[in-house]
Amino acid sequence: MNIKILGGGCASCKKLYENTLKAVEEKGMVAEVEYITDMPKVMEYGVMSMPVLVVEEKIAAQGKVLKTAEIVKLLGKMGF
Repeated sequence: MNIKILGGGCASCKKLYENTLKAVEEKGMVAEVEYITDMPKVMEYGVMSMPVLVVEEKIAAQGKVLKTAEIVKLLGKMGF
């Protein structure tokens, strides 16, 4: 599984990355979690507000910092 956090390196983006790592650990998942700050790569996803959570190349959330429990719930809804 591949999960990406897209952002500009701000505190909110870093927090979403940390919360995502915790969520993956809580679920006992095997996943590669990437933190992408390279703006040309971020723009490839066509998003306008950050941070962005991308799961298996699908935008799962954008523009807010999800809590760990919210990410766990979201991954469950997505079938993971």
